[in-house]
Amino acid sequence: MPPRRKAPRKTYHHGDLRNALLKAAREVLEERGPSHLGLREVSRRCGVSAPSAYHHFPSRDALALGLAEQGAIKMAQCLAVTPGTGNLALLPYGEAYVAFAQANPALYRLMFGEGFPEVSRESGAVRELRQRSFEIMKLTLEKRLPAAQVPIAALFLWALVHGLGLLLIDGQVESGPVPKDLVHQVLKLAGTGLNETRI
Repeated sequence: MPPRRKAPRKTYHHGDLRNALLKAAREVLEERGPSHLGLREVSRRCGVSAPSAYHHFPSRDALALGLAEQGAIKMAQCLAVTPGTGNLALLPYGEAYVAFAQANPALYRLMFGEGFPEVSRESGAVRELRQRSFEIMKLTLEKRLPAAQVPIAALFLWALVHGLGLLLIDGQVESGPVPKDLVHQVLKLAGTGLNETRI
């Protein structure tokens, strides 16, 4: 019996090539990581020539920047959560932040510069996401801390959720607690421990 031939890959014919390229780039990113992101492979997956892709993304960095912009917008939508109460006002926000990292590991790394260090600095959407995140934390922390202590407290919380997200997506956390419960407990501890006497 002759070997079965693979079905031909669907090729791009018309419509929004830019978004088709970004979709293919996201596939490459999730399958192989930021270091394998390239215009030739993305073009091949869309069934178009490399020059056609260059019209929309003149370099790998431009392609990575397009993905980071999409990711930042998506993450901002995920962070639009109802705040908690009291010392745990930021808990839902922190849980949503870590959940996004877990659901989009390669994209999350790319957004923060892995393989493309200029991306997180050049992306307006990523900068806006950072600013929005800081403002959310600032509004909550100002109710509990003197104004001079708010920036360092906000940095502490950001470092916590960012680091926790990376530990989880890199598989560095020992198995045991259910991940969601683990995230809840870690962030709850930070929320209850963040007060004037401990900064």
